[in-house]
Amino acid sequence: MIALRQLALQRGGAPLIESADFTLSMGHHAGIVGANGAGKSSLFELILGHITPDSGEVALNGGVRIAHMDQEITALSQGITDFVLDGDHQLRDTEAALARAHEAGEHHREAELHGAIEALDGYSARARAEQLLVGLGFAQGDLDVPLSAFSGGWRMRASLARTLFKPSDLMLLDEPTNHLDLDALIWLEQWLVRYPGTLLLISHDRDFLDAVCDHVVHFDQRQVVLYRGNFTTFERTRAERLAQREAEREKQEARRAEIQSFVDRFRAKATKAKQAQSRLKMLERMEEIAPLRAESPFRFALPCAEKISHPLLALERADIGHGGTPLLQGVRLSLAPGSRIGLLGPNGAGKSTLIKALTGALPLLAGSRTEGEHLAVGYFAQHQLDALDLDASPFTHVQRLSPQAADQRIRDFLGGFGFRGDDAFEVIARFSGGEKARLALALIAWQKPNLLLLDEPTNHLDLDMRDALSEALGNFEGAVMIVSHDRHLLRSSVDEFWCVADGRVSPFDGTLDDYRAWLKNRQQAGRRESEGDQKASAAAAGGDSQRDRRAERRAAAELREQLKPLKKRRDAAEKALEKTQQTLADVEQQLGDAELYDDAHKERLTELLRRQGELKAQQAQQEQAWMEAEEALEEMEAQLAG
Repeated sequence: MIALRQLALQRGGAPLIESADFTLSMGHHAGIVGANGAGKSSLFELILGHITPDSGEVALNGGVRIAHMDQEITALSQGITDFVLDGDHQLRDTEAALARAHEAGEHHREAELHGAIEALDGYSARARAEQLLVGLGFAQGDLDVPLSAFSGGWRMRASLARTLFKPSDLMLLDEPTNHLDLDALIWLEQWLVRYPGTLLLISHDRDFLDAVCDHVVHFDQRQVVLYRGNFTTFERTRAERLAQREAEREKQEARRAEIQSFVDRFRAKATKAKQAQSRLKMLERMEEIAPLRAESPFRFALPCAEKISHPLLALERADIGHGGTPLLQGVRLSLAPGSRIGLLGPNGAGKSTLIKALTGALPLLAGSRTEGEHLAVGYFAQHQLDALDLDASPFTHVQRLSPQAADQRIRDFLGGFGFRGDDAFEVIARFSGGEKARLALALIAWQKPNLLLLDEPTNHLDLDMRDALSEALGNFEGAVMIVSHDRHLLRSSVDEFWCVADGRVSPFDGTLDDYRAWLKNRQQAGRRESEGDQKASAAAAGGDSQRDRRAERRAAAELREQLKPLKKRRDAAEKALEKTQQTLADVEQQLGDAELYDDAHKERLTELLRRQGELKAQQAQQEQAWMEAEEALEEMEAQLAG
């Protein structure tokens, strides 16, 4: 299916890949792992033909259909379902040809094209596209909303749905879980397990790789090695190989020392000079086995504030939400030193909203929030990466927090987060998402919190950094609350789970596997309820069909009269929604200003966040109003057509 043959690649004049040679057969699912910058994404560029190797080749079977996520989304005015449907170019071209044939009155051509669409499974395409979007977390009411109404993370979800929808034999996915919550990740995991084609998946999520992949391609020190089995098998096999290599290296070092000793002793003796010279050449020909480098470049701790209150933070009968609309009601919780909590719950249930309320950035709608006397909060969320000063270095960021700190202390501290030597003074505008996330975590650690509130902290982090974070959290003496789709991080860092669902926050008595089963049962119950509604509607429609013709004509006349106000209501709702979306986009553009997150602008930041919450709630209400009017109008038009 796909083969790399003696492939070599340089980037910026430096070797990135040397003599890569492996073959992946049809239907295999391979996880691509390795440190950031090792060449994983470059492999995708080679397969797509965007770059060419310096030597060797990438060989693919002829006619292979490739699905790959586009990094830039331009069709922002398009509804998300149509955006996904556009992923199937052949279907869209056939539909366009059908429309032209219909307009031209070419009935024979129309019949042919209807058959072609049926062969492409085109008549179920919209339903399949909507199923993908809902699986990835979009609400039913969002399915015709334009892409421009969504944040960057949700646009990436739509792009992922489009990639999954596209007919393919080979799928290339680069960190597809970065913008997903746990529920969407579990759904994607199940979908990819069933994918019949060949899959190449770049990911730093151990559990995800274990579930989806049957091979692992490892990038390490310019070498590319293919391993059979999932990620756990890869780690075990690699550990065995490394131990064997280290034993061989030690054995070689002993032999080299023995040969060198002989050369040193007998080089000057005429009777032994020839033998000494022979051994010297043997020493030169001996290929040196490189010593193993340290497995992880990250070594850091999360120091805790010296003073700790008990409890650190409490909410009592708290209603939490935006714009006066509560998303969570009657929340009662107390966070004590040593608490280690993972938040679970369906997409949109309010996990991030709860975290924001605990920080104090989101005011409660009702109830009370009580801080302990010595509370010191460390809060990580994705928007804080945008708040970093792009023109400053990691060293400058830390120095601003503690102007009196010694330079060497700051450099030693940053070294634990991977910013060594000149990297500590590099302007972060050039940093990757993972490097920015590391810096954001470093700034939190420097301030010595006693309560860590972490909202998806592993996005963009590679495996080594995730492992270091897990270890640091395990040794942290304060309280921890985490929202994360990384199940390995949750298992290694928390002691209990809370479930945020149906407007409530309650303890979840179970494991992550239990939560997966709970989520599946919840989704099945939702589907049964939906099917029941459809059957009820069908029964009602059957009853209606028994009406006499005169009553039908009278009802149709009444319906025609009712269409006018419904159209007016639909158009007014659409206009109001567009206005709100534009205002919300303006507010979110202002929130993207890095200076806004300085202490001097705290009041304006709070006001903008409040306004953002109000607009989102208003947008949801207007979307619902528009959908109801549109559905009512379509139903009446269908009745008239019948």
